[in-house]
Parts: sequence; C-alpha cells; structure tokens
Amino acid sequence: MASPAADRPAADYPAAEPVPEPGERARHWDIRARLSSMLDGRIDAAERFLDTHPFERGLWLVVAFAAGIVLWVALPSRSDWIAALLALGAIAILALLAINAEKRPHLRLAVAGLAIMVAAGEVTIWTRSALVGQPGIARPQVSALAGEVLERREEPAKARARLVLRVMLDGMAGPVRVRVNLPYDKDPGDVAEGARVALRARLMPPAAPMLPGAYDFARRAWFDGLAATGTVLGDVRVVGRSDRDTTLRSLQKSLAEHVRSRLGGSAGTIAAAFASGDRGAIAASDEDAMRDAGLTHLLSISGLHVSALVGAVYWLVARLLALFPWVALRIRVPLAAALAGALAGFGYTLLTGAEVPTIRSCIGALLVLGALALGRDPLSMRMVAVGGFVVMLFWPDAVLGPSFQMSFAAVIAIIAFHSAGPVRSFLTGEHHGPLVRAGRSFVMLLATGMVIELALMPIGLFHFHRAGVYGSLANVIAIPLTTFVTMPLIGLALVLDLAGLGAPIWWLVGKSLDLLLALAHFVASQPGAVTAMPPFETWSYVLFLVGMLWLALWVGKVRLLGTIPAGLAITAMVLTPRPDVLVTGDGHHVGIAGEGSDLIVLRMGRGDYMRDNLLELAGMEGSLRRLDEWPGARCNEDFCVAVVLRNERRFTLLMARSRNYIDDMALVAACERADIVIADRRLPASCRPRMLKADRSYLANTGGISIHLASGRIRTVAETQGQHGWYRWPEPRPTLSQTHLHDAGAKTPDATVPVTVPVASKR
Repeated sequence: MASPAADRPAADYPAAEPVPEPGERARHWDIRARLSSMLDGRIDAAERFLDTHPFERGLWLVVAFAAGIVLWVALPSRSDWIAALLALGAIAILALLAINAEKRPHLRLAVAGLAIMVAAGEVTIWTRSALVGQPGIARPQVSALAGEVLERREEPAKARARLVLRVMLDGMAGPVRVRVNLPYDKDPGDVAEGARVALRARLMPPAAPMLPGAYDFARRAWFDGLAATGTVLGDVRVVGRSDRDTTLRSLQKSLAEHVRSRLGGSAGTIAAAFASGDRGAIAASDEDAMRDAGLTHLLSISGLHVSALVGAVYWLVARLLALFPWVALRIRVPLAAALAGALAGFGYTLLTGAEVPTIRSCIGALLVLGALALGRDPLSMRMVAVGGFVVMLFWPDAVLGPSFQMSFAAVIAIIAFHSAGPVRSFLTGEHHGPLVRAGRSFVMLLATGMVIELALMPIGLFHFHRAGVYGSLANVIAIPLTTFVTMPLIGLALVLDLAGLGAPIWWLVGKSLDLLLALAHFVASQPGAVTAMPPFETWSYVLFLVGMLWLALWVGKVRLLGTIPAGLAITAMVLTPRPDVLVTGDGHHVGIAGEGSDLIVLRMGRGDYMRDNLLELAGMEGSLRRLDEWPGARCNEDFCVAVVLRNERRFTLLMARSRNYIDDMALVAACERADIVIADRRLPASCRPRMLKADRSYLANTGGISIHLASGRIRTVAETQGQHGWYRWPEPRPTLSQTHLHDAGAKTPDATVPVTVPVASKR
C-alpha cells in the first residue's frame, strides 16, 4: 500500500538546498550573515549583562569622568584635545541614533553615557587649566619683590618658613604668586599672613621632572597658580602690618606650637601633625622610617583621622542623647549625631589647613554620616563614587596625584574585599565565644591590611619608585593604636588643657607615639623592608588600574576577569629593565648603574635631594659612588671615560667635568672613540660619537633622559609633556660656530692650556 506522501505532487515539497561540492567555499554573503548573527549575539549578551548589574553601571560613569581627565593630560596638543572631543561626541550621537532604545536600552545609555562622561572630564580639567594655570618665569633670576603674604607655613625641622607671596614680576601681565623659603635667621618675627613685605629672592622656574618618571612639580605649580619658587636673600622688611586678627593658618600654628610645648621630642612633632596637620617639625629620620614602614599615611590628615574624629563625635553625641528619654523621643538621635559629627569634621578640616586630601576625606565622612542618618548602608561603592566625583569636579588635577589615587584605592579595596562572598560568609559564620570572635577580627584585620597593601604597592611604586613591603603587618598595630588610643587621648588632653589638667594625658600620648615610632623604625630596619623599582611604562600602570577597578566594581564571578589585565600589568612592571645611564636635563648629573647595588655618579651633588632621586629613578637601594673612584673609569680635570659592559657588549661613555677650553682635534678624536658623549655644555658638530651626543643643545629639547644600553631605548622627559602650559619648550636659537667650544663663563683659550682626554680603561 502506497503511503500518503507518495501521492503528493513534487511541487508541494520545498526545494532542496544545493549540496556544496567538496572544497567549495561558502558564499561571502553567508559568511557575512553568520558574522552579523555572532555580533548580534554578543551585543544581546552585553545587554543582558548590563540588565543584571543595575547598581554597578553608574560607578563606571565616574571612572569615565576620571578617564577623560587623564586623557587630556596624555594627549599632547590642542588639536588632539579637540579631535578627542569630536570623536566622543560622535560616539554618543551614533549610540543614541543607531542602538534601538526598546531592544537594547541599557547598552544604548551605557555607550552614550560613557562617551559623554569622558568628554565631560576632559572639558573640566581643560577649563580649570585655563582658569587657574599660571606660566612660570622663563629662567632663574634674582629679583626684588614687594607684595602681600598670602600663606605662611612653618617647617621647624628645616629651620625655615615657607611663604606664598602675591607680587609683580618683570614680564608678567599682572600680579602672580611665588613661593619662597625664609630661613629663621632672616625672619624679623612679624611676617604673618596679610602683611606686606619687601625682600630679595633668588627665583627659579617651577621644576619639570628631573628624569623620566620623576615628580612633576611644574604641573603641580601650574594648577596651584605658582609662577616661581626660590629662597630669600638678605633681610626681610615688613612695610605693612597684617590687618587680619586671626586666620586659620595662625590657629593651626598656635595649636601645633601648643602641642609641641606640652609634649617634646619626636612624639611631640607627630602629635602636632595629628592635631593640626603641621608636619614641618618632623625629623627626616622619623619621616623616612614611617615611609619605609608603610605608615606615612598616618602623618597626613586624611580619611583615617577625619573618620576617627567624626565617628567619635557621632558615637558620643548619640550615646549622650540616648541618656535623656525626653530628648530621644522628640528628635531623631541619628540625625542629630550626624549633624554634630559633620560640624566636627568640617571644623577639623578647616583647622588643619583645608588641603585637598583633607577636603576629600571630609566629603567622604559627610556622605557616610548622611547615609547613617537616612538608614542607608554607609560603606558602599556608590558613596565612594559620589565623593570621588565631587572632588574631581572642583579639583580635577587631583586625579593625577598619588594622594587621590592611594586614598580612593584603599577605600575601594576595603569595600570590595568585605563585599566578596567568601568574606561575608566568614564574617557571618557561627560564633563560638569571645576568643573565636577576637581571632576572627584579627584575621580580618590582617587580611584587609594585606589587600590594601597589594592594591597600593603598584601605585606607590609608580609615583615614588619604592614601597614598604611589611606595611600590612605594621598597620595591623599602627592603625588601631592611632585610631583608638592616640587620637582620642590627644583630643582629651586638649580639652583638659582648658583647665590646666592635661599633663597626665599628654604623658600617655607620648608613650603611645613612642610605641608607634619604635614600630616604624623596627619595621623599616628589617632586611627587605623596602622594595625599589625603576619607572615602568605608563600603559602597564593604566592596565593595572583598569584590572583592579574591574575586580572591585563588578559583583559576581565576572569580576574575576579583572585579574587578567592586573596580572599582565604586574608582570610587565616586574620585568621592567633598570636604566643603565641617567642624565639630568642640564647634563650636570650623570648616574651609571654599576654591577652591584651602588649607583656610579659623575658628581655627588649637594644635599640628599639629588641622591634620593637618582637612586629611586634607577630602582636601586644602595648608595652613590663617585665615578673617579670606580675601577671602570678614567678621569682627569676635564673628562671622564667609562666602560660599561651589557650583554657581553662594551659601551664607552665620555662625560665632561668642566667647561675649560678643549683642543678641537683631541675632542673630535675622543668623540670618535666613544659610543655616548654627555656634557653640560654645547659641543661642536664635529664631535660625532657612535650612538648619542647628549650635550646641552640636545638635552634642552629632551629634558632628562634615561638610556637602556642593551636595547638602545632612550626615554626622555619631553616625550611625556606635550604642549601643556606647565612645560616650557626651549626657544629657537642660532647655531653657534664650531669654533666656539666653551659656553659663557668658561675660560678663554688664551688663558687655558689645552688638556688631553683620558684613554678608556682596559677593564
């Protein structure tokens, strides 16, 4: 019997698709359709992901705002800034027009919102730069200054005061701000804020980075409105007394002096820093020990101090009001306590100088108080995001500094760590008595400290090129000691001083601070307490931040993807090679990485500033050693020749030590035998080394340089600056004749016997 299907005509069946012959390629439109389908699938997956993470989406808008600030600094010129704004605007418009609002609303808003916030960040810092940016003076000068004292900051440890003056300078259209150091032996005693003074000072332009990766004071001075820095020469004459009866700075000074009068020695200087924010009297040895032990954050009035004060006031006011039922039934106790804590935090911020880090901490504390008063979770990423956005809106340049990055990174790391599932399970586990609870609290304190150190160490290495290794262990003791013992005792002692009864409490304060300093010196003196690293590439640092933010801001397993970029960045940082040769922008200081931990230098320099910077930027922990004492070099009065071995290759360096007249033929012959010639003077065109001639003309265009001999890579300061206003590019000048080998101020050929260039050591 035939099946029903057999009776159907052939036309009723759908046409069979042709079977491709073996090896036949799929049509290009089939491939395009498949790719389009895959792309749509990915986009739909992104839409579903955003739909399931509603609380984290807003956090990334604040990150985008910060990215716009960084983008403006990274792009070199005005045309690049405008092009970036146009591109971001186009992305936002295309997202709003091209992405279906009904099918993919979250993705549409995410792309447009991120582009708009990046553009907003760029516009914000560009606007602030245009409003407050102050170009520096063109060159060093000695000037007679007359103007008003805007700020006076004491630095007893250096026997000087630091003054900020508003004065008129030649070449400036209007009054500008300059900062000068006033030694105490030249201080007439009545140079206060608001006074008008007349003095002579040696002024310097705000210093650009000395070497690639060094601190950029010129950028900081640009946003602070400083045109010059310098030192007072001679006596200071006060031509007009201050008409200000009391200023916040004078209150801060009086408070610091009162604390130091009640408590002497190093403990008194630390107590004054805690109470008033005045760090000027802290000894350099104590500050170095606190830094190497990872405790420097305790010396800055930051989130720890403000939070401790605000939390103490909140707790005391809430407990006191709860003792009176009539009051507790008629007002909202949390709201009243939050208001009292806010007033205390605001007053403490003003008293300690109202610096940007303190203001940032105060804003964060106020947000926490607001959350407590409203019954919301006070420790949430949204609170941190709001605080960060407020700071960036008014001080966008703060994003570039280590203080902003480290403080917010610490808070984000704490919240992200404690919000993780395993940590929450550990904290909410069954309790088995006070001993178990105490052990659990200790474990969490230690683990939190380690998480903070892991988050902060790359940031510290990027900015300071050294970091304390044992900081997490030291902070386990130092933070509770400071928060729950020292700070409350200082507050109680100050209150009792009103009745003259604070002496016993000050004794206890001294003992607690002696313990803190002993801890700092002990930790800093341990082997391997400090790790040093040369400046690493900016891209690796940005990649690390992106990975850590991804790890912290998302919730769920997707956050673990952040470990990939963070791990790659850390690997790149660890593998960063140490520079072989460092040359400052004036060519006067040269550092050569020797075979051991010492840095071989052409000149020792004055003071510790040059020494510390050269060692840090070389990523070394040893000490400086003079080049003429190194077996690999030969020196005479005018030149040093050094031979450096790298990867079984010999590199010959010729370095000038004087500006004496040098015979043309001797110099040309020496240059031909050298791979690299370095000089703080202009050398003739006939001087042609095999690799590089880093003379005064070359360094004027590059700034300081670092040289990696094996790879031939040369990093310069200029390549990181662009056309921003704080970096002064050299003005074009006529080329000197080849016969003029000596700069202005050098001896004339008639008065100097030509010298010979030493022969390289055979070692």
